[in-house]
Amino acid sequence: MSTVGTETIEGFSSSREIAQSARDRLRAGSVVVLLAALTAIPLVANDYWLNAVLIPFLIMSLTALGLNLLMGYAGQASLGSGGFMSVGAYATYNLLLRLPELPLPVSLLLGGVISGLVGVIAGLPSLRIKGFYLVASTLATQFLLEWLFNQYGWFSNYSTSSSISAPRLAFLGHDLSSPTGRYLLTLATVVVVTATAVRLVRSQTGRTWMAIRDMDTAASVIGVPVSAGKLKAFFVSSLVIGIAGALWAFAYLGTVDARSFNLDRSFQVMFAIIIGGMGSISGNFLGAAFMIFLPILLDHLGSGVFGGAIDPGQLENFQKALFGALIVWFLIKEPRGLAALLSRAWTQLVSRINR
Repeated sequence: MSTVGTETIEGFSSSREIAQSARDRLRAGSVVVLLAALTAIPLVANDYWLNAVLIPFLIMSLTALGLNLLMGYAGQASLGSGGFMSVGAYATYNLLLRLPELPLPVSLLLGGVISGLVGVIAGLPSLRIKGFYLVASTLATQFLLEWLFNQYGWFSNYSTSSSISAPRLAFLGHDLSSPTGRYLLTLATVVVVTATAVRLVRSQTGRTWMAIRDMDTAASVIGVPVSAGKLKAFFVSSLVIGIAGALWAFAYLGTVDARSFNLDRSFQVMFAIIIGGMGSISGNFLGAAFMIFLPILLDHLGSGVFGGAIDPGQLENFQKALFGALIVWFLIKEPRGLAALLSRAWTQLVSRINR
């Protein structure tokens, strides 16, 4: 190869590395600014925004992250998210109740691990079946777990209503029962789990999952451990969803029963990753924001613009119809969801600025 050709290739590679480095610095700076803004929110937000908006948004984002690791990255269908959330909630409750000496983060993690082990059992059929049949299998797990927690009082400490109430939330002597404390607990958990998930999907484990998702038969031929990869995906996904379920019970609602994690919750989580973008970390937050903020926006429009003339039941039906229409649209026009739309818009904006 000529000297000129070599210099051209080296110059192209150098320019590409500089551009990638600039994008990485911009991404890192954006993350730092976002985290600083989220941490400072309690200084300006009132209790309503913390309790009714931001905490459920963060928990829904975490739940969507767990399901996205399984469906978006590993390609394994599941409709049992609500059941795994209930396992995490009841397991963490019993750990805090029966082993009060355990620190709160350890109880959350162990509750997630127990949920992950249940997820591995629920994922065993994935070694033989896939697609619709796997959805039916995880759906059976959802109903079984809901029945189990309602049937046996030991899980709820023999409460007459089969519900569990949040124990005192404290860590290192700091009371976290206030709205600000519960928000910061949820935010810290989401940040740690998300950072771990980002490293995981960029590791060999993540590459194994994506190989299984794209073509599991071909992956098996080239030596990818398909069975172990599927079960690991179910474990990690259920672990994350279990932690989210514990936060949903204790940091958001305060008291729950198994019906709080019914099939509607599983569908809600699935809709979040479809709208946000499957196989995307940022898509989990975009989808959760859509699921949490759109009903609030529609409620304000219904009461403000129409002066309360629209019946609340009709407004709720309209929300469901809108969700369904958007899901169909995303599945047909943009299977990669809001994350892909925003990424394309950002790329076009940058290209126009650089002209």
